Amino acid sequence: MYPQQVIDALRHVRYPGTGKDLIESGMLEDDIRISGFEVSFSLIFDKENDPFMKSVLKAAEAALQTYIDPNIAAHIHVKARKPAAVSHQPSAVRAKHIIAVHSGKGGVGKSTVAANLAIALANRGMQVGLLDADIHGPSMPKMFHTEDCRPVSVEEDGRTLIEPIEQYGVKMLSIGFFVDPAQAVIWRGGMASNAIKQLIQDAHWGELDYFLIDLPPGTSDIHLTLISELQLTGVIVVTTPQPVALVDARKGVEMFRNEKINVPILGLVENMAWFTPAELPENRYYIFGRDGGKKLAEELNVPLLGQIPLVQSIREGGDEGTPITLQKGHPAAKFFDDIAAHI
Repeated sequence: MYPQQVIDALRHVRYPGTGKDLIESGMLEDDIRISGFEVSFSLIFDKENDPFMKSVLKAAEAALQTYIDPNIAAHIHVKARKPAAVSHQPSAVRAKHIIAVHSGKGGVGKSTVAANLAIALANRGMQVGLLDADIHGPSMPKMFHTEDCRPVSVEEDGRTLIEPIEQYGVKMLSIGFFVDPAQAVIWRGGMASNAIKQLIQDAHWGELDYFLIDLPPGTSDIHLTLISELQLTGVIVVTTPQPVALVDARKGVEMFRNEKINVPILGLVENMAWFTPAELPENRYYIFGRDGGKKLAEELNVPLLGQIPLVQSIREGGDEGTPITLQKGHPAAKFFDDIAAHI
């Protein structure tokens, strides 16, 4: 038995995730060792917890016994491929500060915070842009009462660019302006990432003080695309005080703190922190738990930018396309204005 026989045998084993064989996929490490009927080598997987790992290892051993000799004893070692560092390119958007608003899970009010924060900054006289990067669940067109708007193109320096929709003093783009709102956006990661790139690179954003990005929940290709396309000033993480949400918020913080990504955490926002009924204004009911976001911020040593209560008028403002921060004197608007002051 010699190394080329091992290589040829492993060409018959396909990695289920791509359909390519192990050699074509570059999964065989250059460390084949042979002693009689014993052979050892390493297979490289992209992740330590690859879901196809066990089946691939069994298939590799079976291939050696089928195509070389049934008496072969295989000792296959597993290695995880080191992730490539994310390269930060000069930002395609001309903004003094580029801030992403992130949540580990959906339904915690991330888009509500992003929309109201954008308007709160605009109320302070800032030039503000807002990118709805949630490809599969765009909500900004509804929250800004612009569902029927369609961006037009403009010419600048010989280029045709998308003109963002301007509403409430905020320049905004969303994939929701380009797709049928009644249809689901069924795109793979590459398609979604390319759409985001186009909304960044091929848009006439102009000179901005703040460029906010409403990220999709969780971690995905879109997050890495934005990190590589834009030099982020930092990230705001939104959570509720509920333990299930806090687990995912922690993962979000750790993702951006990863040495390969290394984006500053500007702070954490605890949404739906408590409920106060109108008839009992002094009472607070901690429906989702008490101070969970505050405690997590202390534990992770990040600033707590604010605690936002569960208020009906905040929900109604988003659903009706008139975010609460448009009502400058409203008590609920102050929560978002305080966050803008922190930022």
